[in-house]
Amino acid sequence: MKSVFSRTTCALACATLLSGCYTVPETNRKSFNIMSADEEMKLGFSAFDQMKKEVPISNNAAAKALVEKVGKKIAAVAPLPNAQWEFVVFESKEANAFCLPGGKVGVYTGILPITRDEAGLATVLGHEVAHAVARHGGERISVAKAAELGGALVSAGTSGSKYSGYYQQAYGLTANLGVALPHSRSNEAEADRIGLIYMARAGYDPEAAVAFWQRFAAYNREAGGSQTPWFLRTHPLDEDRIRQIQGWIPEARAKAKSTAGN
Repeated sequence: MKSVFSRTTCALACATLLSGCYTVPETNRKSFNIMSADEEMKLGFSAFDQMKKEVPISNNAAAKALVEKVGKKIAAVAPLPNAQWEFVVFESKEANAFCLPGGKVGVYTGILPITRDEAGLATVLGHEVAHAVARHGGERISVAKAAELGGALVSAGTSGSKYSGYYQQAYGLTANLGVALPHSRSNEAEADRIGLIYMARAGYDPEAAVAFWQRFAAYNREAGGSQTPWFLRTHPLDEDRIRQIQGWIPEARAKAKSTAGN
């Protein structure tokens, strides 16, 4: 029975690893993603509908108009097939924003004092829309499923060993620190890079992204900062992020100019 289970698990793992590959626009990175775009969109629509029921929607007409104005400019240059764009401002002190698969965009009022102006907001929306275009949500789910299969393989392969528990704990720690968290940080960096291109194509100076992230870094310091060690963080360190963004600005400007010339 054990050998049959092991062979079945191995076959499932191979099928999963070979079943999905997605090329991320702009970076051309090959992404492991076993979810279809339609599946991702359905999850995005469902989650957004639920959020609108649970989180208060802001009645600030000026904020809503600004988010829609900037959001539509970013959406116009973002290749997200079959997107049903919707921009909602949520009343929350949290300094955050998001874009779910399918073009469902949410901005918390807590981040607006940090964005300050259109270009600052374009930085945030470009980054969040980039997550959706790159299909990072489906990629993370796919990586998690692959990790689960890997855990099952370890469990099956070490069954009966007195060290089985240690093997499984070691696998879980390695999968998290060696794959999941770095993978999340790389997704954030990729969204920064693609977001710069989108904001430049939408007519905003990508240099404004540096100023926004400097303000955001100051906000983090005033809020007490994160005490989490760098290797356990899902987002890049502020100083590393700013340095990377500065290096990507020429690319963003060049791609925006190239697009405008076509």
